[in-house]
Amino acid sequence: MSGTSEGPGPAPGTIRPAVTLSYRADRSVSELRDYRAAFNAAHLAMAVVDRDGLVVSANASLAGLLGTNAAQLREQSAADLLDLASDARSFHAYLEVLAGRRPRFRCTRRLKHPDGRTLWAEITITPVPDTGTVLLSVTDTSDRRELEARLRHLQMHDPVTRLPNRTLFFERLTSALENSAYDDGGTGRIGVCYLDLDGFKAVNDTLGHRVGDRLLTAVASRLARCADQYGYARAGSHLVARLGGDEFALLVEDSTGTEQLADLAQAVLTALQQPFDLAGQRLAVSASIGVVERAAAGTTATGLMQAADTTLYWAKADGKARWTLFDPERNAHRMTRQALSSTLRPAVERGEFTLEYQPLVDLEGGGVRGVEALVRWEHPQFGTLAPNRFISIAEEDGSIVQLGRWVLRTACRQARQWQLAHPGTPPIFVSVNVAVRQVWDSDLVADVAEILAETGLAPDLLQLELTESAVMGSAGRPLQALQALSDMGVHIAIDDFGTGYSNLAYLSRLPVSVLKLDGSFVRGFQDEAHANPADETIVEALVQLAHRLGLTVTAECVETSGQAARLRRIGCDTGQGWLYSRAVTPERIAAMIAVTPQRV
Repeated sequence: MSGTSEGPGPAPGTIRPAVTLSYRADRSVSELRDYRAAFNAAHLAMAVVDRDGLVVSANASLAGLLGTNAAQLREQSAADLLDLASDARSFHAYLEVLAGRRPRFRCTRRLKHPDGRTLWAEITITPVPDTGTVLLSVTDTSDRRELEARLRHLQMHDPVTRLPNRTLFFERLTSALENSAYDDGGTGRIGVCYLDLDGFKAVNDTLGHRVGDRLLTAVASRLARCADQYGYARAGSHLVARLGGDEFALLVEDSTGTEQLADLAQAVLTALQQPFDLAGQRLAVSASIGVVERAAAGTTATGLMQAADTTLYWAKADGKARWTLFDPERNAHRMTRQALSSTLRPAVERGEFTLEYQPLVDLEGGGVRGVEALVRWEHPQFGTLAPNRFISIAEEDGSIVQLGRWVLRTACRQARQWQLAHPGTPPIFVSVNVAVRQVWDSDLVADVAEILAETGLAPDLLQLELTESAVMGSAGRPLQALQALSDMGVHIAIDDFGTGYSNLAYLSRLPVSVLKLDGSFVRGFQDEAHANPADETIVEALVQLAHRLGLTVTAECVETSGQAARLRRIGCDTGQGWLYSRAVTPERIAAMIAVTPQRV
């Protein structure tokens, strides 16, 4: 059956009618015309660029952005028009897109408009498939950039003083430390003056926060002037910031040494000492300043500011209204002290403490009458530590109560052991140092009674030593405790007598039975050949006064036989010092007891 006109279309391979091809060609031309119209009318600035980087065509938006017309942009280098070659990395990426080896490239450029305006532009370059060209689009981000800058400024600046805030300060400091490693033109050093206003809280409390804010603003202005005059090493290398509250910092990049920072700190002190006139209020303030200056290499922002904070604390502790320079040795001592403080309390529980004993010798007969218990800390990191390294720390943090109780119990137990081991020898007493905080923060009377009962040591074989300042200032509870201990039969001794209050009237009112003369008196008795009559007169008067009050006298720091002879002639009862023995182990004391002459 033959086909009809309504049958299937031409067989494969049959040439299509010319009218169909003409229709499709017309449609392609129409679409191309539409695309070109859209390209030209688009608000987005665009250009078509060939493989050589030359502009094939550009739309009106791009021409307007660059302050020219579209025709003048043809055949021009896109890299030159948009500053794409300003850095090697971006230019290489751009060339990779032109060569078809990279699918996309985006960057931000700062462009100069012919009328003088500055534009921030985001540039995107994308290949156009099957054409051998790329499409370049440019977005004007100037408004957004300006808004971001304003927001960042608000975020990075203190609203009261308008100075950079803590965030910006640390950002700048970190950047300065990083850049110093690559900047051959600088000094490679950095400095910080970290200051705190003395007594600023009183201004807020008495005059109100409004006046306080005005004062902070005035202080900020003076700091900025000082930094401009003294804090520079090169243009823009200094920064004044408010870190919070009444704390400010002056950062000096590429500092020339500690002298420059010292001059800056002194200038700040001088400037702030001038009175402030604030809306009828005349105020005078001072500041404490911590100064740190060092090589930037190997320094971190955290480490630098920790040093500055420590130095500011020293300035406050040294009396305020001053600047203090960072001292590595002093800081090392502080760090060691901090390490000891954090481990002291657990060290008592771990049994890291031991006792040594220094003999107290009868100056007339030469025998051992008693011993002073001296605590030692066998520290796992710092070795054996004498009491002067940790007792003050223990007093500050309260661990002296726990440590003192252990020392008292251990010393009493040891004294009882010596007594039992040498029944034919008169027993020796043990002297234990007591801190005032032990009297305030614990029931010392109950502790002593419990330990004496537990160890079996007689009360008259225990002597408690307190410093002269502690005993002479006793009142209320401390005095009651000392009286109760004396009534119990325990001896109370004043240690280092002659260095504190030296209020002799107190001696008749306090339950004291022993005076221990400070070593400074004994050192004047170097030998018989160079006798100082004044020293001997003073010590003799003290000994006679003590004896008339019924007190015995122990001389500390006896180091020569000449000293011992003069003290014996004066009438001093016992001596303690290296002439007889250093502090030794319990076994050495036991050997001394064995050869001690019998007392009549």
